[in-house]
Amino acid sequence: MSRSRKHLRNVHGLLLLDKPVGISSNDALQRAKRLFRARKAGHTGSLDPIASGLLVVCLGEATKLSAFLLEADKHYRTVFRLGVRTETGDAEGAVLESRPVEGLDTDRVEAVLARFRGEIQQVPPMYSAIKRQGRRLYELAREGVRVEREPRTVHIHRLELLGMEGDLLELDIMCSKGTYIRTLAEDIGEALGCGAHVHALRRLGVGPFDEGQGMHTLDELTARAQEGFSALDALLLPLDAALADRPAVHLTADMAFYARSGQPVLVPGAPTEGLVRLYDEQGAFLGVGRALDDGRIGPKRLVFSR
Repeated sequence: MSRSRKHLRNVHGLLLLDKPVGISSNDALQRAKRLFRARKAGHTGSLDPIASGLLVVCLGEATKLSAFLLEADKHYRTVFRLGVRTETGDAEGAVLESRPVEGLDTDRVEAVLARFRGEIQQVPPMYSAIKRQGRRLYELAREGVRVEREPRTVHIHRLELLGMEGDLLELDIMCSKGTYIRTLAEDIGEALGCGAHVHALRRLGVGPFDEGQGMHTLDELTARAQEGFSALDALLLPLDAALADRPAVHLTADMAFYARSGQPVLVPGAPTEGLVRLYDEQGAFLGVGRALDDGRIGPKRLVFSR
């Protein structure tokens, strides 16, 4: 084992990181990981370099729960620039087309936005991480290759116009997993007859987490690191916070034993559908369970952080 590997820590928890504009999500993750000297780390959904805001960093056993947050709804605040289409659908891409922005008022914009609320179909952009025959679409796009993409169903829970100024639209968006805000900008722009791209984007919420719980900047982490690991670790949320919006199920000692062995257990009064948080008699979080058709609770993803 290398010297550097020996000095890594088995630290477990969730960090609400405020990713800055200008770096990738992986760069932000690696900086946080190094400051914590964490042996294992991951995040719960990338933000493009142009975007800022909530990046949920999972350390240690929390990485086992990242998939549940990947599936969660997301909350964004964004600004669309009308009249300009770009290669990437955001401000970083080369301009493909410019069109005049004329005759737009709040009523017309609201009428178009109404068409994009609820369940809609989106064609994923070429500049995305989706794989085609083992290669990322953005890799093909950079080589000038375009391929057909199947439309996907996404759900726009909230699409609120916050303001209009010149060729800029400020919007508040709550959406399902898999929603591309760049594609939404392009589609809304086409519906308005002028084209559009994402000028600015900030993520405010992921699943049960939102900005009101307090996000931490990389500068703050760096300052805390000067005080020691206890100061850094104080910023972490417990593992079960990842499923704070799911019901809790408490198991007896016998139930916990069987659940930890991977066996479903019958828990009187437990939910009859969906995911649940599992706890033992001492209140320790065991992991995620799922209600089965036969009324039992089956372990789905267990954690071992003690």
